[in-house]
Amino acid sequence: MTDLTKIFKALGDPTRLAIYERIRESGGGSYSKDELSNSVSGIASRFNVSLSTVSHHIKELRNAGLIRCEKRGQTVYCSPDPEALEQVERFVLGVKA
Repeated sequence: MTDLTKIFKALGDPTRLAIYERIRESGGGSYSKDELSNSVSGIASRFNVSLSTVSHHIKELRNAGLIRCEKRGQTVYCSPDPEALEQVERFVLGVKA
């Protein structure tokens, strides 16, 4: 079970929240060589921050349990963790786990 405190702390940074929204909108799943939108470098290309800064934000999102990362060759792909989304939804709706 993911800690809600970690989740909300991770999403408290505006850039990190935007990165998470980008990952969540793309969904994740299977990736082709041409579909790099959910790769760390693909995500970085959409923001006005360095690749190392995006990597740091990705690490924080992963540590909070919000995303999963999968390395294929030299490329790291990110996808939302549905369990974390369900936990946040239950919290917001006031549903006890």
